[in-house]
Amino acid sequence: MSTLFENTTINGMNLCNRIVRSATWEGMCEPDGRPTSKLTDLYRQLALGGVGLIITGFTFVRPEGKQLPGKMGIHTDDFADEFKTMTNAVHEARGTIAVQLVHAGGQTDSANAGRRPLAPSAVEVDQFPEIPAELTTREIQEIISAFGAGARRAKKWGFDAVQLHGAHGYLINQFLSPLTNRRTDEYGGTIENRSRFLLEVYTEVREAVGGNYPVLVKLNASDNLEGGLEINDAVYAARKLSELGIDAIEVSAGTPASGKKAPVRQKIDTRAKEAYHLSLAGKIKEAVSCPVMVVGGMRSYEMAEKAVTESGMDYISMARPLIREPGLPNRWRDGDRSPATCISCNGCFAPGIKEGGIYCVVDKEEKGQ
Repeated sequence: MSTLFENTTINGMNLCNRIVRSATWEGMCEPDGRPTSKLTDLYRQLALGGVGLIITGFTFVRPEGKQLPGKMGIHTDDFADEFKTMTNAVHEARGTIAVQLVHAGGQTDSANAGRRPLAPSAVEVDQFPEIPAELTTREIQEIISAFGAGARRAKKWGFDAVQLHGAHGYLINQFLSPLTNRRTDEYGGTIENRSRFLLEVYTEVREAVGGNYPVLVKLNASDNLEGGLEINDAVYAARKLSELGIDAIEVSAGTPASGKKAPVRQKIDTRAKEAYHLSLAGKIKEAVSCPVMVVGGMRSYEMAEKAVTESGMDYISMARPLIREPGLPNRWRDGDRSPATCISCNGCFAPGIKEGGIYCVVDKEEKGQ
């Protein structure tokens, strides 16, 4: 059996392989964030397809932190039945599922947030659709509490873990980045201060779920932006999280304003273009004692296996390949180790806006549907 298909454990959470479905927006929820049966079935299919750990699409902890339509919310007890149905369906399919908690901060807009967006600083930057309002200290504490409340609900409703979204220019990342964080109080300035919000969110979540429940984070190793978060500061934040007891770090990079070095790149059609965050993830791995996951352009079995056996990654994460092929892990496990059929066109996201849910448009066209 290949290393990729070893059984592993993260703080008591048993995983059947080292393949993680990285979070992506699916656009399959009601306008208020209530999950639908369509979304539940998507996660069920991923479980049946052999994914070791499913991480849900980014799930807002407060309504003003919602970025896109059809985005899932975990800000209210009203959705308990739908979430329990979701986790039960995944478990019945012998899958494991974590919910990703997020506040989009300045990367939302007034239409989705229902008000002027909130961010660490009221700055005009390319990644913000409008100039946000600067968070007060009281509002910061309220959002920190909301992360804890969301995590508490997640555990109660059957999720196997939670993941904090600290990447891709969302609120946690906005505090870490000197480009979007111009504060002069205890939350701004030095990397020690810019890390404070992340560490306080983690501490709140840990207190909410206890020590024996997995808490993960998705962390930018670099914003790939002039003036943004850079690797040395990301290593500092990762090391502090590891010292505090984070259970795993998924390494990514980039923001929507990062151009060709944005998180979701196109035309991953050669081996050389794969695993484009692997070197950054290696620097994080050297600094921490917790497991590390790497996302970004994994397309071939060989590269995924090498990331574990040669580069020291504990897990590899994928999103777009599993939109087209939810059964890709089983295919590789059963011996067909040809690359993922995903062509990295990003066409899968348009139906999320126009048709109430993402899907692979290329696959649909090829099948004549």
